[in-house]
Amino acid sequence: MTLRDRLFAEEADQSQILKELSEAGVSQALVISTCERLDILAVQDADEASSAQAPLQGIEARLRLVMARRIGEDPRVLDEEGYFHRGRAALRHVFAVTSSLDSQVIGEPQILGQVKASHRQALEQNMSGPLLEAVMQAAFGTAKRVRSETPVAQQPVSLIASALQTARDLHGDLSRCAGLLVGLGEMGELLAIEFQAAGLSELTVLHSSDRRAEIASHRFGCHTRPWQELDRALEAADVVITAAGGGRYSLEPAMIDAALRKRRKKPMFLVDASVPGDVAPAVGEMDGVYVYDLDDLESLALAGKVSRETATMAAWKILGEELLRFERKWAERAAAPSVAQLRRHFEAVRDQVLSEGKLDADAATRLLINRLLHEPSKALRENAAEVTQGPDHDALVRAASHLFGLGECADLVPGEIKKDEDAAGHPKDASGCGGESVKE
Repeated sequence: MTLRDRLFAEEADQSQILKELSEAGVSQALVISTCERLDILAVQDADEASSAQAPLQGIEARLRLVMARRIGEDPRVLDEEGYFHRGRAALRHVFAVTSSLDSQVIGEPQILGQVKASHRQALEQNMSGPLLEAVMQAAFGTAKRVRSETPVAQQPVSLIASALQTARDLHGDLSRCAGLLVGLGEMGELLAIEFQAAGLSELTVLHSSDRRAEIASHRFGCHTRPWQELDRALEAADVVITAAGGGRYSLEPAMIDAALRKRRKKPMFLVDASVPGDVAPAVGEMDGVYVYDLDDLESLALAGKVSRETATMAAWKILGEELLRFERKWAERAAAPSVAQLRRHFEAVRDQVLSEGKLDADAATRLLINRLLHEPSKALRENAAEVTQGPDHDALVRAASHLFGLGECADLVPGEIKKDEDAAGHPKDASGCGGESVKE
């Protein structure tokens, strides 16, 4: 059994993983478990993230420990087939998974629903937080753009339509056909669902993990057989969908030849939905066997249509745009406290001016401007006096110019300022601010 199969987690298992992560000190996490993957998205606590000693090492160790404990292995085993993304790479991965750009079949429709279900579960178990929630909402927004602005979502539909039509061309009415699903890859499951909807009379599921096969049989409302009975199961199958993805061939010429003999040469339609393939190449050369892999189905589906590569490039472009948008939006949050404090200060100064007495609009606004510019003007003057046109002063001038949208303002504060005049040559008012001020 592969590591992926051993790590497979249904809904109850995902809930337990979240509980174990919480007990390990992870406060924000989400578990995405599908036929093809098990991903854990976790957020580093602010205190740990600010630590100078390997800030991500702590949370990475906790994730590995929790998962290794579930399969009874040393955490180092996870390094052989697993991965750990950090920072921007982690964000990009989450966006790609949610948008079905990291799936075996680009654009397959099930993954978005699975990610949303995982998100709901994290919320229910209080394992979400500000950053995780912001990431997921941005990921969902990216997926929506990808599906609405590119043809990516049409690809799986076209592949399935091609598979169904080819099966009908070979067997006629599918209600007279029996199906066999070997393995539980995402595209394989999607094909099985559509074949059932198209009238397939019966379906049998086989998987190297009896537990996973049993779970799938309840989901499909079908039968299951032990993996060891694959040879016998092939004898009754008119339509075979392979989605084991174990890295080696599940169907070899010898077993297919034996099945054809038992079937009295009745043809078999095989869809190899795995990458790399589950069906040995030699099987496709046998009489009575019609083997189609995903590339074959795509060739049928994309005749005269946009290619998968073109659609995928457009989708990745959208993902890049949304990733930059999220990073910028999240970074801007750091300035929020300062912006709020500045607004409160301005409002306080405004209240002071309004309490000064009855002033006409011109006098009130001039007084307000003088009050608001008093401290910034003072800081610029003092800085200019200490380091005339030095690098620190230039940086302060550039910052002031940028904040107030003044453009190039190298002479914002001259190097020499008369004691009784401001930078513009106007007499200073009682507060020390220049300009044509109103007496306070």
